[in-house]
Amino acid sequence: MTAQLWCFGESGNAYKAALTMELAGYDWRPVHVDFFHGETRSPEFRALNEMGEVPVFREDDLTLSQSAVIQMHIADRTGRFWGQDRNETLRWLMFDNHKLSAQAGPARFLMNFVPAPKRPQAAIDYLMGRLRAAYKVLDDHLSRRDWVAGTTPSIADFACCGYLYYPEPFGFDRAEWPHIDRWLDGIAALPGWKHPYDLMPGNPSDRATKEDA
Repeated sequence: MTAQLWCFGESGNAYKAALTMELAGYDWRPVHVDFFHGETRSPEFRALNEMGEVPVFREDDLTLSQSAVIQMHIADRTGRFWGQDRNETLRWLMFDNHKLSAQAGPARFLMNFVPAPKRPQAAIDYLMGRLRAAYKVLDDHLSRRDWVAGTTPSIADFACCGYLYYPEPFGFDRAEWPHIDRWLDGIAALPGWKHPYDLMPGNPSDRATKEDA
């Protein structure tokens, strides 16, 4: 049975799961979630995931949520992308979840998807400070290696890159972080890689077109 992933193109967290499946050659298909019109708050979606978040993965009678859990499941099922040291891979998954994506997701949302007059600048400034610290940790780490954990690509790489390919500005400029820049090029060169807006349905231009129609 083809696995399903409830997702939308603007979600970096969903991208981590989608990219892991795509690069692992997993049989899956996306199910578009209309986040910007409140679908994740609907009773129907909450019945699928009480946390009201994407991604959600379903295959046969198994339903999973949280990107790292889905990534680990795919790595276990396929035998791919755990890296040589499971603990090191997990360490960087947790770093991404707590230090990187946890700041990048809200910062990108506030800076791009909240109307300008309503943007809380103090919160944005706080997130920017946290993000720069996380970028520095990642950039310094990648100055000594090609991949985040071990000598081959792993789910740690696909987690840490989750928000870093998006074109909307949120305090990340690849030119400022040369080792991250090189690493992102390396991930994009992997067979099967796709940009989040090509891998999952929904992006800002689609939404703008519908709203203008």
